[in-house]
Amino acid sequence: MKTRNFLIICALTMVFSYGFGQGTSIFFERADSFFGQYVKDGKVDYRQIHANPEKLNSLLELAKNVTVAKTNPKTYQAFWINAYNLCVIKGVMDSYPIDSPLDVPGFFDTKTYFIGNAARTLNEIENNLLRANFPNEPRFHFALVCAGLGCPPIIDKAYLPQTLERQLQKQTELSLNNPHFVRIDGKQVGLSQIFEWYAGDFTKDGKSFIDFVNMYRTKKLDPALEVVFYPYDWSLNKME
Repeated sequence: MKTRNFLIICALTMVFSYGFGQGTSIFFERADSFFGQYVKDGKVDYRQIHANPEKLNSLLELAKNVTVAKTNPKTYQAFWINAYNLCVIKGVMDSYPIDSPLDVPGFFDTKTYFIGNAARTLNEIENNLLRANFPNEPRFHFALVCAGLGCPPIIDKAYLPQTLERQLQKQTELSLNNPHFVRIDGKQVGLSQIFEWYAGDFTKDGKSFIDFVNMYRTKKLDPALEVVFYPYDWSLNKME
């Protein structure tokens, strides 16, 4: 009897593990296809998604029951980054046409999406599931895209566990070497309000904002530059 029970437990474990792996694999595959179809040059083709919402809706339906453990950090982070970006697009679609995500009351803090077996807001995904669980990963801020032009640009592919490190590094470097995102003007350097809002993420261990930025820049900033924060552009990141 003990042998029989052991075999049953092993079989159930194998089935669960296969189903889990298959579910996440399908999610990543379909997310990659979706972003590849509807994102170009950092802009989203909301018009076409609105006209053909089936792909987005089926992808979010799939994500409802995906469970990823924090003990598998790359898969966990990749899943929730993609989920965030997809939910942002869904939030725009639910009120389309709009000129800005801020046109939707509670876009980030009250509107919910059923993802990963629970109803979650965008702020909960960003702050509770990602930032709180991985407090030493500030590069999330260059991958999570809030539908505004002030955000770092959304990419035309999904974040994947096996490429996540390279993708986060690349997006951070692209942003911090972009003269539109890091604006040098005389004795001042203008940084996105992302740095102001999440200052603690960029200034750990006594680092300054310039210390952080210089970690990813080819041409280093002069530490004597005065840091200012330019206004965030909440205009919708839509294809024209």
